[in-house]
Amino acid sequence: MMDGAIRGICRPVLGVLAVVVGHAAAADPPPPCILMIAIDDQNDWIGCLNGHPQVQTPHIDRLAERGTVFLNAHCQAPLCNPSRTSLLTGRRPDTTGIYGLAPWFRDVAELQDLVTLPQYLRRSGWKTFSAGKVYHGRYGRSDGTREFDVWGPPSAVGPRPPQPLVRTPSRHPLVDWGCFPHRDADKGDYRVASWAVERLAESHEKPFFLAVGFFLPHVPCYATQRWFELYPENELLLPPYLSGDRQDTPRFSWYLHWKLPEPRLDFLQQAGQWKNLVRSYLACTSFVDSQVGRILDALDRSPYADRTIVVLWSDHGWHLGEKRITGKNSLWDRSTRVPLIFAGPGIAAGGRCREPAELLDIYPTLADLCGLPVPDGVEGLSLKPQLADATIPRKRPAITTHNHDNHGVRSRDWRYIRYADGTEELYDMRQDPHEWHNLAGDPQYAPIVAEHRSWVPDSRPPVPGSAHRILVRKPDGTVIWEGDNVPADAPIPELTGLPLSSEHTAD
Repeated sequence: MMDGAIRGICRPVLGVLAVVVGHAAAADPPPPCILMIAIDDQNDWIGCLNGHPQVQTPHIDRLAERGTVFLNAHCQAPLCNPSRTSLLTGRRPDTTGIYGLAPWFRDVAELQDLVTLPQYLRRSGWKTFSAGKVYHGRYGRSDGTREFDVWGPPSAVGPRPPQPLVRTPSRHPLVDWGCFPHRDADKGDYRVASWAVERLAESHEKPFFLAVGFFLPHVPCYATQRWFELYPENELLLPPYLSGDRQDTPRFSWYLHWKLPEPRLDFLQQAGQWKNLVRSYLACTSFVDSQVGRILDALDRSPYADRTIVVLWSDHGWHLGEKRITGKNSLWDRSTRVPLIFAGPGIAAGGRCREPAELLDIYPTLADLCGLPVPDGVEGLSLKPQLADATIPRKRPAITTHNHDNHGVRSRDWRYIRYADGTEELYDMRQDPHEWHNLAGDPQYAPIVAEHRSWVPDSRPPVPGSAHRILVRKPDGTVIWEGDNVPADAPIPELTGLPLSSEHTAD
């Protein structure tokens, strides 16, 4: 009798406890883990972005289907170091003064104490991991910086041919492309992905922040035959191009990429290398996509699949002949537009956001999704509203800065550029998505120019130690590129002046 009475009393008590525990669990889910995937020099030639009609990126595309992709996302600088510094510190280049490949921002006295995204997450209880290229080069890859708790393999090219495959005008050791016999498994990005796969198979007591950075499709664009076969040369489409396109762009636009290792379109055409470069870039993009797939598959197999936020981005875009150049270092869409995809808990599947977004927004968005306050000084806006409903308008356009006082402003429908000498460009991105017709001088567009000009920030000069692709315009109008004066009548380097085809190569 007594036992039965006790059991009868215990049943409702245990039932109440179960309800209480259930409510507590529902109210306080475990903090999310974060998988961040960075790709170097990846423009919008991704399937879900429709940047190239032939590109094959099935794994990135399935991530986009699982989450929300920002179709109008832009970097804050079209160069590795300032772009990554901006993203990870949450400050614009015109705020930090970091414009070139040097310095590492921690070497600047006034920037030493900035709390980066990985530091903020670590201080908030996350264990942080990093492999490959997250900051530029080897910046931040030491215990003294305390940027991450655990380091994986660094960024690396991997196997290289005995001799360069292409003799470019600069003869720069990294500026090369093509196919030669080697194995995918020996490439640096494969090893970075393997390390990430191993981390996802481990048991983690804390929520983790796993940052994985791929090197390709950065030059040298080397890929194995498997990936080249996806893009038969006789079927390959070149990017849209209009001869004389730059006749209505200011001379100052050339100063942003005055002398660079990457060759001009003139060289590609005369050397018969345009298709080879495009094919190599597409092949490398598909190879990196396969490594993204390996990591996503490992996440799906792990116990963290349902509680992990995935964010994928590239630091900037890359020209492949458009505007008569290759490489980055411009303020047009081909150089600024990047993949930006979020997926995971609290993020709508199949979202397609056409509002302008910035890489600067990643820091506050991840903080917001993790239930953390956004630190003071972080200049981006949380994308959490758009991750729930992709149609919600944004408060401001995307702003890209390349060197001191050169800015691009990208709204939903317009691209505006203002250079350090005050010259301007304006493009109607609905009617002219390739930015072929500069409307800045047309009086009927003056209100649109004025509206976009109002977003141009006041930028600080380059910090001490700035080097590598640094452009400065002095108050007297003198232009200095990499420490050398550029005369106003100096010929643009590596342009032959030979007539080019006036036909569009693709549409």
